[in-house]
Amino acid sequence: MLSRLLPMVTAAAASEHKVAPALKDVLSRAAAASKKANLSKPPRLVAVSKTKPNELVKEAYDAGHRDFGENYVQEISEKAPQLPHDIRWHFIGHLQSNKAKAVIDAVPNLAVVETVDSVKLANKLNNAVKGQERDPLDIYVQVNTSGEESKFGVEPKDCVSLAEHVHKECDVLRFAGLMTIGQQDYTSRPEDFQCLARCREEVCNALNLKPEDVELSMGMSGDFEKAATCRKHGARVRAPGATGAGALPPHNGNYGVMCTADCCGQHKHPSGLNHLWEAGLHRVQAFRSQ
Repeated sequence: MLSRLLPMVTAAAASEHKVAPALKDVLSRAAAASKKANLSKPPRLVAVSKTKPNELVKEAYDAGHRDFGENYVQEISEKAPQLPHDIRWHFIGHLQSNKAKAVIDAVPNLAVVETVDSVKLANKLNNAVKGQERDPLDIYVQVNTSGEESKFGVEPKDCVSLAEHVHKECDVLRFAGLMTIGQQDYTSRPEDFQCLARCREEVCNALNLKPEDVELSMGMSGDFEKAATCRKHGARVRAPGATGAGALPPHNGNYGVMCTADCCGQHKHPSGLNHLWEAGLHRVQAFRSQ
């Protein structure tokens, strides 16, 4: 589970729904950051489609994109059945355990839940998936690397125990990685990314896993290039919005400002501060570096 340095576009450009060029731009920037850091593969983008109409998501799909992220159970439940069934949906918002069954039942092609932060939630998801004829569900353990009380996620010292529970006790879930959200303004410090990388080392050592099999989801639209370089093996960096940096217009039809702290559903106490949507994409919600 991404960054905010993406180039802004004019309102006119946003209204033209230039999804494919914006998607290409953010992917090329991520690839350039990886190359600069002498990494063999670029991260994989998961574009956040929160509040975006289906026709814009379909534009990104038609441009070849398949990984999309949603924050809210109701929205993904309504949106997923109306879009191609080979989309890989990522749930990236805070998920209450009492809604685990609802999202599993509504979205058969849900590929990943990135925000598992408790044994209770993992068990609820495991029980819900058991009732479906589907492949195991990939799980990311969310880690609060910045130590902010407003953030969800386990403390770094607790990530191994939760990862172990998912890996050993949840038979229809697959522990697939770790995720972190950046600072309050969604600009992570390098220390946050480095902390997540250390957590992966600890998890891999404890569970006898290969680092390349444990992905990292980190970075937002303001720091996804930084996150793309703070990795070895697999990492997922996030970018704004549904189709890669700067592609989608805001959901209210006006280009420009939206709320920050509550926009990703990851904060317990929304601050109501403002931030730019930057070309209408909510945020870059995930690149996976293989």
